[in-house]
Amino acid sequence: MEALIPVINKLQDVFNTVGADIIQLPQIAVVGTQSSGKSSVLESLVGRDLLPRGTGIVTRRPLILQLVHIDPEDRRKTSEENGIDGEEWGKFLHTKNKIYTEFEEIRQEIEAETERISGNNKGISDEPIHLKIFSPHVVNLTLVDLPGITKVPVGDQPKDIEIQIRELILKYIANPNSIILAVTAANTDMATSEALKVAREVDPDGRRTLAVVTKLDLMDAGTDAMDVLMGRVIPVKLGLIGVVNRSQLDINNRKVVADAIRDEYAFLQKKYPSLANRNGTKYLARTLNRLLMHHIRDCLPELKTRINVLAAQYQSLLSSYGEPVEDKSATLLQLITKFAAEYCHTIEGTAKYIETAELCGGARICYIFHETFGRTLESVDPLGGLTTIDVLTAIRNATGPRPALFVPEVSFELLVKRQVKRLEEPSLRCVELVHEEMQRIIQHCSNYSTQELLRFPKLHDAIVEVVTSLLRKRLPVTNEMVHNLVAIELAYINTKHPDFADACGLMNNNIEEQRRNRMRDLPSAVPRDKSIKGPGGQSLSPTEPPALDGEAAKASASGSQGGSVSEQADGATGSWRGMLKKGEDGMSADKAPSQLFPSSPQRGHAINLLDVPVPVARKLSAREQRDCEVIERLIKSYFLIVRKNIQDSVPKAVMHFLVNHVKDCLQSELVGQLYKAGLLNDLLTESEDMAQRRTESADMLKALQKASQVIAEIRETHLW
Repeated sequence: MEALIPVINKLQDVFNTVGADIIQLPQIAVVGTQSSGKSSVLESLVGRDLLPRGTGIVTRRPLILQLVHIDPEDRRKTSEENGIDGEEWGKFLHTKNKIYTEFEEIRQEIEAETERISGNNKGISDEPIHLKIFSPHVVNLTLVDLPGITKVPVGDQPKDIEIQIRELILKYIANPNSIILAVTAANTDMATSEALKVAREVDPDGRRTLAVVTKLDLMDAGTDAMDVLMGRVIPVKLGLIGVVNRSQLDINNRKVVADAIRDEYAFLQKKYPSLANRNGTKYLARTLNRLLMHHIRDCLPELKTRINVLAAQYQSLLSSYGEPVEDKSATLLQLITKFAAEYCHTIEGTAKYIETAELCGGARICYIFHETFGRTLESVDPLGGLTTIDVLTAIRNATGPRPALFVPEVSFELLVKRQVKRLEEPSLRCVELVHEEMQRIIQHCSNYSTQELLRFPKLHDAIVEVVTSLLRKRLPVTNEMVHNLVAIELAYINTKHPDFADACGLMNNNIEEQRRNRMRDLPSAVPRDKSIKGPGGQSLSPTEPPALDGEAAKASASGSQGGSVSEQADGATGSWRGMLKKGEDGMSADKAPSQLFPSSPQRGHAINLLDVPVPVARKLSAREQRDCEVIERLIKSYFLIVRKNIQDSVPKAVMHFLVNHVKDCLQSELVGQLYKAGLLNDLLTESEDMAQRRTESADMLKALQKASQVIAEIRETHLW
């Protein structure tokens, strides 16, 4: 199991080369308040003076300290290979392969490197210093010396120095694979220990926290740390270990660590004889070594899985970045062809990446045709914007100066064209919506389908420009066709259309039925032949032919073509009979403004034409109402026929002139515009950060593969 710690050190070296902390490796993090003796504990474990010492904040950057135990034979072999003079030496990651045999130089390098990043006046940094110590006098350990917890900023320290240090400490101890070494001075109350408080935040069960009590020799006279070391004050699962460090005077007098450890042993034997064998620096080193080995053993399976998963992820990422381009001509043609194919597949619904959040491509075009456009047309009222007065005015305008016996066809054509014209706007809007969706498909293909395009931003922009231009060219052509479809409907009003003829026949039957009902309800005292002529055979209308009654009867008998004739005759009889009755009752003509025609001048009533106001709103006569109803029903019937035609023909026109044309011509257009020798180098220029990201991913993949190889070398027998 001793082989496990060097394995973790190897893994740390592997990942440090790529500067990544994506893998949380097992290590021991040293936590404590400022000047509680953290660095002194580490020096005792190493057995040499190598860390900066002093009062105030000395450790201002995390120091990752790897202790590597070497046998004398290995030491001699390594010394001969590297020309090292001495049994102990150190190496920094930032100085590459430079070897330090003088520990004073190591301390100076730590101070210089700290000042280089953190400044020379109490500032801190979270960028770690990596130091590896090779010695026959150490056990295999990986420790992290962290800045001490402080409360009040000094020097150039920012006001939030406490928060910065706290976040830095939490960054290391929150790693579930780390062991927390909580250092507390014995001459302070354990209940106020900041180190144990911070450790408990991330490790509430205390499963990975080991407490170290320093400065046992500095306690007040008459007090001891027996209760603390026995775990009676604050119990810690992994235990509490007391140590005695060198004082500042000892350091100034160059007292060696070996002498300090002997003095510590003597002190513990004198003061705590029953606990001497479970305290002290040597016991701490053995305990840390044992804890770290067991911890690594527990973490190793998960670590192996994590490395394999990350290796697969980075392999996939590297594949998505693609290989550096060698044959630019073939690459360009391949990318253009792939984009055109993906664009067509998205329209047809056979794309590799199916959108699940919203409708896209051909599905949205179908939705526009049948839901958006279809429902919009259905919501258009056939008689919208057309009042009864408008219809009546159109009828009267179409007759000219002569009062009409029948409803003029011109008025029907005029009004129905006006209504059909209203279908043009939603049809053109349908074209616009499909054009917008075709534009959106470009972005969809860029984002989801052809990742390679993201490597070449200039090629991507050029493709977008070509497709947009093609769509823009087809838009006027499609709009013109849709405009023509409406114009075709307006060009010829086909009243012989089968659906329209059926509607007219049904309507004529209804009108005939209504006429019969009215004739049946007439008073029997008034003879029907007098419905046309007044008493004494006087004609009531100079424009009305005397044979009108016969015409009406003839129309009634035929029942098919004479529907409108019978309606006119019936309207005339009803109107004139009403006027005759009112005349007999002595009612004057000027008191009946709702009558369509003025009274006969033979009645002897003079009318001042200048005084007659233009009727703005008035009650319609029965004939006028029937005329308007006929026209409105005919308009509605014909409008529904045209709407059905437009609803069917506009999507077909859009598909032919816009969608299918773009699908068929897209690849040839892209090749014609972009596949040119002069554009190759410019279009296939990678984005600035793509090459860098490819290199970083390749390095990380190499590191992960090496880490996987390192772990694979561990035999199962090493774990127990």
